[in-house]
Amino acid sequence: MYYTEAEITEFLNENDVKFVRLAFCDAYGVQKNISIMSSELHRAFTSGISFDASAISGFMDVDESDLFLVPDSETMTLMPWRPAHGRVVRFFCHICNPDGSPFELDSRRLLRQAVDRAGAAGIRLSFGAECEFYLFNIDQNGEPARIPCDNAGYMDIAPHDRGETVRREVCLTLEEMGIVPESSHHEEGPGQNEIDFKYSDALTSADRVMTFKSIVEMAAARNGMWASFRPKPLRDRSGNGFHINVSPRRLGDEAPDHQIKAQFMAGILAHIKEITAFLNPTEESYERLGAFKAPRYITWSHKNRSQLIRIPAGTGEYDRIELRSADCMCNPYLAYTLIIEAGLDGVRRHLVPPEAMNRNLYAASADFLSQIETLPATFAEAISLMSESSLVRSALPEKAIEVYKKGPRP
Repeated sequence: MYYTEAEITEFLNENDVKFVRLAFCDAYGVQKNISIMSSELHRAFTSGISFDASAISGFMDVDESDLFLVPDSETMTLMPWRPAHGRVVRFFCHICNPDGSPFELDSRRLLRQAVDRAGAAGIRLSFGAECEFYLFNIDQNGEPARIPCDNAGYMDIAPHDRGETVRREVCLTLEEMGIVPESSHHEEGPGQNEIDFKYSDALTSADRVMTFKSIVEMAAARNGMWASFRPKPLRDRSGNGFHINVSPRRLGDEAPDHQIKAQFMAGILAHIKEITAFLNPTEESYERLGAFKAPRYITWSHKNRSQLIRIPAGTGEYDRIELRSADCMCNPYLAYTLIIEAGLDGVRRHLVPPEAMNRNLYAASADFLSQIETLPATFAEAISLMSESSLVRSALPEKAIEVYKKGPRP
């Protein structure tokens, strides 16, 4: 919802807000922020708040390091875990150069541009995210230990499931912040959890992913644990996936258009190898793919969880494409941007998806599997394919590509 500066100032005064958190993320999707006093908000809106961009991964060098944060008024959120006196609000921000022009690595802006291109093509997009994470114990010194908080399995209940309290706190906090959690449960790995939240437009969905991860980490710490979103925190157990659900529709239509959905999916399948470096940005990402329901082969099916793309059972707003390869270490803004561009290319070229692969690929023979195209096996292979992609270069600035070519996310 858009707020004028006067409306925001009135809200801050009525709610005894003393601090304003200006949030953004680095090139890899790691959330950053600077906190200012509420009295400085007018300056933030008019000229921006400067920060040292040379200290932000992938941004700038020390010889030209000033960038500015300008609050996006539509993203004002009251932080619920702060005390009632001296409260805190958060804004996601536009990142600008000193002359006021947009910073080329502002990934929120890149996603907004991709959404605008979809709108110009007559397509409206809804995104939903399914984020998996592990909860680990901490040692006697308060440091993280790689000991899962429990040994529960899929959808187990307390007392076996010890993450229930954390999930409950996360869901209640999300709800207070206007984010509707749809479901939460224990996942297959020991100490592994999943919380899903309701569909929204692409930019709002990516903002919610950023919010969600920070809330999970906060709730885990408050309960004497630590949370890990890494793709393979335990080598011999399930990895953490970031399943991205997309519903493409024609502008003005509420009902799904199955032809548009098929073409959009075909575009993702056609370009998935080129964009994988941004969906799976760590070396560890490639240890996850190909095991414990994480896909390896470029296939799709209805309902089948061994496939790259699954079309879940659902109607109306729940009629969707589920891409299962990404992990939570990706920058969600860049991931969504590239998924949109790949899907739009499928629509523009009227691509037709291959036949559905209605079989369990984990039980298929080696001879059968050898005939199916696979995702990149390593980050180096993914970078090589990305470097040759005209689609990636049309969607992202050269500087973003160069950042990822320098190596995987730490």
